[in-house]
Amino acid sequence: MSASLALLGILGALLLGAVSPGPSFVLVSRISLKSSRPDGLAAALGMGVGGAIFATLALLGLVTLLLQVEWLYLVLRVLGGLYLVYLGIRIWRGSTEPLDLPDADAVRPSTVHRSFALGLVTQLSNPKTAIVYASIFAALLPAPAPAWLYLALPPLVLALESSWYAVVAVAFSAQRPRAAYLRSKEWLDRAAGAVIGVLGARLVSETLASRS
Repeated sequence: MSASLALLGILGALLLGAVSPGPSFVLVSRISLKSSRPDGLAAALGMGVGGAIFATLALLGLVTLLLQVEWLYLVLRVLGGLYLVYLGIRIWRGSTEPLDLPDADAVRPSTVHRSFALGLVTQLSNPKTAIVYASIFAALLPAPAPAWLYLALPPLVLALESSWYAVVAVAFSAQRPRAAYLRSKEWLDRAAGAVIGVLGARLVSETLASRS
C-alpha cells in the first residue's frame, strides 16, 4: 500500500471513530446549546488538540510504554473515568439552574478559554483513545513509512477532530436546536450528565475488572 493510500485509510478510520457518539459529542453539543457558538468551536478545537496529542504519543511509541507499565495505564484509565463521572454529576446538578444565554458578540475570552480547556481535558480523560490510534497506525502505516507521513499525521488528526466537532458546534448552536434545549433544559442536562457519568463509571469498572 502506498503512503498516500495509507494516509487516507487512517484518516477514514479515525473519522469513523470521531463521529461515534460519546462523551466528546455530548460535551460539545451541550456547550454549544448552553453557551454560544464560539464556546462550542473552542471546545471543538480542544478536542482536536487532544486528538493530536494522542496521535503524537502513539507515533512516539509512548503508548507501548503505557502497555508495558500496566499499573500506570490502569491508573490513567481510572482517573479518566472518575473525571467523566465528576463531569456528569456537575452537569446533572446544574440542570435546574436558570440559564442566561449571552449574545454571541458578548462572549468573554475567558469563557472561550474555559470551553477549550474543558474540551481538551475531556478528550485526554480516556487514554484508551491513544491505544486506538496506535492500533490504527500499526495496522495501516506502511513499513517503512516515509518521514512526511509521520510529520503529517498529528496536524491532520487535529484538523479532522476539530472539523467534525466544529460541525457539531455549529449545528447545535443554531436557533432551533437552542430553543428546543431551553424548553427541555432540565431533562436534557440530566440525560447528558447521566450518559457521561455512565461512560465514566463503565471505564472505571472495566479497568478494575481487568485486574481481577
